[in-house]
Amino acid sequence: MASWRFLLSRRWILFFLAVLVLGYGTWWLGEWQFGRLDDKRDSNAVIEDNAHDDPVPVEDVLAPGEPVADDEEYTVVEATGTYAVDDTLIVRYRTRDGAPGVDVVVPLVTGDGTTLVVDRGWLSYDGPTSGARDAVPAPPTGEVTITGWVRIDGSGDSTRVTDGGMRAISSTAVADALDIETYGGFVELLSEDPAPEEALEPPEEPDTGEGPHFFYGLQWWFFGLLALGGFSYLAWDERKNGPRGERSRSRTSE
Repeated sequence: MASWRFLLSRRWILFFLAVLVLGYGTWWLGEWQFGRLDDKRDSNAVIEDNAHDDPVPVEDVLAPGEPVADDEEYTVVEATGTYAVDDTLIVRYRTRDGAPGVDVVVPLVTGDGTTLVVDRGWLSYDGPTSGARDAVPAPPTGEVTITGWVRIDGSGDSTRVTDGGMRAISSTAVADALDIETYGGFVELLSEDPAPEEALEPPEEPDTGEGPHFFYGLQWWFFGLLALGGFSYLAWDERKNGPRGERSRSRTSE
């Protein structure tokens, strides 16, 4: 009867250790994907709880210089103030359905002097970013009451304000660039009263899909099982038929 003692050879021990490392890596990657799925489900629950409720006063949710709590994102808030049109900023590289465009950020100075960073919407635009402000339709003048979704500030270099624009919105970066005091977070505009003569495109509905994380997690675990199955098959094959190298030499000598 053929023996399994060959598994104690250096070659097979190293092979087995490589399979263990690969198996651990695929298990970890699968767990990571399932963790991302849990995070997405938590985020979706917050959106479903907040996004379509009646508006609440902005000061009930946001505070100057304070970050937005995770469970407050997509809360609908209401604020009254005056747009600081001269401080309009452009958010670059915002495409919709493959069409190039920009988002338009206009600070809203509220009654107590604190500024709310408002993303007024999307503008189809295919020219140089430096000229985008000239293409932006004017917001309502005078006092205006807005409602919108609370959003958490972006982070990293993409929030840096240069040449009147940025790639992601951060109230902190806007406050530093314009030397103003702002509420933490920003608001994606849903409505304005009075309405502007020409409105920008409103924000898209938040994505509440779960994405591919579940299937990616299963895929990584399948790869780990495949590696273990491959090792088992090769071990069984060598026990039954001998080392592949010896089989090749045997066929050559015949």
